[in-house]
Amino acid sequence: MSKPFYIKYQTPDAVADAACEALQIATKTGQVRKGTNETTKAIERGIAKLVVIAEDVEPPEVVAHLPILCEERKIPFAFVPTKNKVGAAVGIDVPAASVCIVEAGEAQTLIKEIVGRIEELRRGKQKNE
Repeated sequence: MSKPFYIKYQTPDAVADAACEALQIATKTGQVRKGTNETTKAIERGIAKLVVIAEDVEPPEVVAHLPILCEERKIPFAFVPTKNKVGAAVGIDVPAASVCIVEAGEAQTLIKEIVGRIEELRRGKQKNE
């Protein structure tokens, strides 16, 4: 199955897993916003530190605007394979199409590592284009 059109780069499993771990830590020690509406508001207000978007969202238009908004606001974003994984990472019993970290809490160092890896991935993709 091909990737949805809104996926800007291929996220390695290690980065996706680290993003989920950062979400778990930030949920306990910082602050996260759950759901696409809350995530969109946090991006527009410039308070999101890291945005995590699921790859299996149907219809894809639900989250297609998030990478574009993140690029405009220079907010890092990562993709995770499933909505279930995103929802579980923030401690809710339902799938989540997208979430964002607003206050990192104890996940600050991990977020910096993830952002560095994402920037490397994006730079590599730009060189290949």
